[in-house]
Amino acid sequence: MASSTISSRDVNGTAVYSPTGDHLGQIDHLMIDKKSGTVAYAVLGFGGFLGLGEGHHPVPWQKLRYDTERNGFVTDLTKDQLEGAPARTDGWQDNRDWATSFYGYYGVAPYWI
Repeated sequence: MASSTISSRDVNGTAVYSPTGDHLGQIDHLMIDKKSGTVAYAVLGFGGFLGLGEGHHPVPWQKLRYDTERNGFVTDLTKDQLEGAPARTDGWQDNRDWATSFYGYYGVAPYWI
């Protein structure tokens, strides 16, 4: 039986696809809540060319599911949704007001609820 866990080092660099199979980017890194141990965000690297001009955007972990056939994550988000998401503010990692708005934009409950 395949393991249901994965090392964070194996998640970094994993491709992310739309439901139609379009490559949206790759996981750059994860943001983990230190108190609960919950993965709060997967920071997606997308756009650019050969790493130049690449944008980084957090995505709620709940919006990703692993697809064994694609050997990557699939999300129901579109490129336009990613590009139109609330801009990150200074200290976004610890700003619950920003996070509440951000999770609301994606239609999922915040990770701490």
